[in-house]
Amino acid sequence: MRLEPKLEQVLKKYPESVRIVFKNYPLKNHKFAAKAAAAALAAERQGKFWEFHDELFKNYRQLSDKKLNEIARKLDLNEAQFQEDRKDPEIVAKVQADYQEGSKIGVRGIPAVFVNGRRISNRDLKTIGSIIEKEIKKTKKR
Repeated sequence: MRLEPKLEQVLKKYPESVRIVFKNYPLKNHKFAAKAAAAALAAERQGKFWEFHDELFKNYRQLSDKKLNEIARKLDLNEAQFQEDRKDPEIVAKVQADYQEGSKIGVRGIPAVFVNGRRISNRDLKTIGSIIEKEIKKTKKR
């Protein structure tokens, strides 16, 4: 089972306690990963990050500049703005910073899930829920 539906269930169950934070971790062995991450952040500037993200993962084997542009057109992005934003040094730096942060905390592959800084290797719903429950109890004791 994909991770995204599980995370959606977690958010529904713990709307006041859980926050999902997405970080870019473009794999070095995927030649278009960094470009794809920058393109998703460019799409975010037009309010279409998750839509772009989803299309990237549907098409991850066909990624190219042409495919990124096709996705932008499919999502009705302002293409001139999209092209400019993809190359924006701020976006490029964000992708690099996310990657460095992930490397520093031990991310080796994706997706990686952390709860309060603790990496979760068993990502079944029951395990994630159990860990969240423990973390909620800890914060209530403080």
